[in-house]
Amino acid sequence: MLRTPRLTLRPDDDEGIYELAALAVRGIHPPEQMPFGQPWTDQAPADLVRSSVQHYWALRSQLSASQWSVSFLVRHDGAVIGTQKLSAHDFAITREVSTGSWLGLGYQRRGFGTEMRAAVLLLAFDHLGATAARSGAYSDNPASLRLSEKLGYRADGTRTFARRGVAATEIQLLLAAAHFVRPEWTLEVTGLDGCRELLGAV
Repeated sequence: MLRTPRLTLRPDDDEGIYELAALAVRGIHPPEQMPFGQPWTDQAPADLVRSSVQHYWALRSQLSASQWSVSFLVRHDGAVIGTQKLSAHDFAITREVSTGSWLGLGYQRRGFGTEMRAAVLLLAFDHLGATAARSGAYSDNPASLRLSEKLGYRADGTRTFARRGVAATEIQLLLAAAHFVRPEWTLEVTGLDGCRELLGAV
């Protein structure tokens, strides 16, 4: 589990996943916008809940040292407000991680996104031994791009994807450990030692 001044982040559990799915149903973004490459939020509410639960179950079941994706449930004052993912392929060799996240509409523009991303970056760099972190955001998602820039990410090319049936440009972002703009607070980490081998971080 990770603790920041305002947030707790812990790997998902079934109860938390359903709370997260209910949050998604209440809204993540205005309907005319689409920050995700796969427009999964366009689904009907019942389908959105089912597919969300299946997605997080699948990630949990496929976790291995060669390929892992940990979805942290992000809580503020006890309530799930979003999710922060930390992923890697062949981490023992590459020492690179990737991040992805979202927040419920009611919790955006309050600095939570920066705080939860900083938390998993501190985990990756200081506790797992990562040397670089990757992320990405579509060119029409300035809030995500500003967040990454604030933490020290630098542009690392672009990719074009089909999104809602039209071409969309995703800006690739790379953060070297040395360029990480660290927060002023200290991250509290508990329960990590028993997970290091599974994450290839021994």
